[in-house]
Amino acid sequence: MLKGNVLRDAFISAAVCIGNNRRSIDELNIFPVPDGDTGTNMSLTMSAGKRELELMDDSVTVSQAAESAAAALLRGARGNSGVILSLIVRGIAKGFSGLKTAENTQIAAALKLGTEAAYKAVMNPTEGTVLTVVRVCAEKAEEIAGEIGELVPFWEQVCAAAQEALDNTPNQLPVLKKAGVVDAGGQGLVVILKAMGEVFAGGAIAAEKSEKQEIKAFDVSTPDPEDEEEINFTYCTEFIVEKGENCRDASTLRAYLETIGDCVVVVEDDEIIKVHCHTDMPGLALQKALDFGRFINDPKPKIENMRIQHELRVKDAIIAKREEAQPVTPEKEFGFVAVAAGKGMECLFQDLGADCVIRGGQTMNPSTDDILRAVHATPARNVFVLPNNKNIIMAAEQAIRLADRNVCVLQTRTIPQGMAALMAFDEDADLKENRLAMTKAFEKVTTGQITFAARDSEYEGHNIKKGEILAFENSRLAFSEKDVSKAAYKLVKKMVKSDTSYVTVIYGADVTEEHAMKLQDTLQSKLGKNIEVMFVNGGQPVYYYIISVE
Repeated sequence: MLKGNVLRDAFISAAVCIGNNRRSIDELNIFPVPDGDTGTNMSLTMSAGKRELELMDDSVTVSQAAESAAAALLRGARGNSGVILSLIVRGIAKGFSGLKTAENTQIAAALKLGTEAAYKAVMNPTEGTVLTVVRVCAEKAEEIAGEIGELVPFWEQVCAAAQEALDNTPNQLPVLKKAGVVDAGGQGLVVILKAMGEVFAGGAIAAEKSEKQEIKAFDVSTPDPEDEEEINFTYCTEFIVEKGENCRDASTLRAYLETIGDCVVVVEDDEIIKVHCHTDMPGLALQKALDFGRFINDPKPKIENMRIQHELRVKDAIIAKREEAQPVTPEKEFGFVAVAAGKGMECLFQDLGADCVIRGGQTMNPSTDDILRAVHATPARNVFVLPNNKNIIMAAEQAIRLADRNVCVLQTRTIPQGMAALMAFDEDADLKENRLAMTKAFEKVTTGQITFAARDSEYEGHNIKKGEILAFENSRLAFSEKDVSKAAYKLVKKMVKSDTSYVTVIYGADVTEEHAMKLQDTLQSKLGKNIEVMFVNGGQPVYYYIISVE
């Protein structure tokens, strides 16, 4: 029999273990370009649940622990692997709904629901991935649940089935076999399952490794961005609200608090909402809470100054920025949220009409909650979201059902696709017409990218060495080179067709203006007067050049 406090501790320990093993899981990634790797994304996603579960006492039920974890993981999900993981836990929570404790048959049923939720979220499920691993262990659980009554031996067999499925992933995906690795997402899930099993067997919660990397949060940028300093919030604010009649969903309170602070935890049951956050505006937090009910006196609301010495000028600047980021009432029909990295890139999207730019991208996959906050900060009834990266699309789509307004996620996979979509918007057209026109526009764009190899790899028939310059055309590796400018010139020549009229080159943070202008002169002279060549300082990381050919 599985108890609530044991499940709580198992989830917490799993979050610690996936964090401790993050680097080794990241190293299984066969994609040679630096990106938001699987281990990092799964670790950040699990950490979102860990923070809330640590506030729950030993009276917690299986249903409460699973639901708390599921809600936190959904909002904290980063990257495709994080979203899939959150959906697995969401399905498990549905299976445990209303249960104080869970027998093995109920655990098996919950795993099956988790598997179904994960498979439904992927348009074309691929075997040999984390999906296979969760399916196999769920099938094993269903097979043996009626035969094994004790939790520990039951879970051991579930974990063994998951490990066997993981070991078989190279036989299902040739690209894994060629690289000599197992699926990274599957490995992450096995780490989580085994960590939970150790707690089920009576072990203590795993200890965090001291060398654990600090993860930076992702900012949401609004129009006319200023140079920002790192924000340190002053007041630790805690209170409990007794729910009023027809109380709104507490997730809206959490979303608001995250616009004015950090370390936000909102836990609720049928009668109360318990809140913890760090903010420079505790008054606003308390005022907002009154929309949901009334404060209780035991314990009383508590506000503690965490940093006595805090310069007034810096504090006023922080307050001003946070007030700008508060959720706004929709005032217009359409709005736009885009994901991009680099000041020049942010300004470019804002010039094209984006209301809000989320700072993130290839190496910084924003969470579902980051995207949700940006949507709520956009004053429109219909908000188009441009992820501009294939590993951000799923997290963006999870924000659709959490938002208080209509959200339309366009599946833009590159920056030029996002730009093309925005330029195709027609303010006189309706939502359906714009969605179709914007989709057609970004699908026609040819995108080139010049970056570097972050690891040795055999990828798409190429033997890649760490540090080589890589040229991608429409996300497919075209060739490798030794010189950045030579690679960019060669890629543009390859992409240009007889009907090409425009070539736009966005240069990144690691390219000097001198090198960029020299390349522009070379391209313009070689391509001739019939093709206009435009260079833009995007300031983006990772990619030396991002190229759009139209």
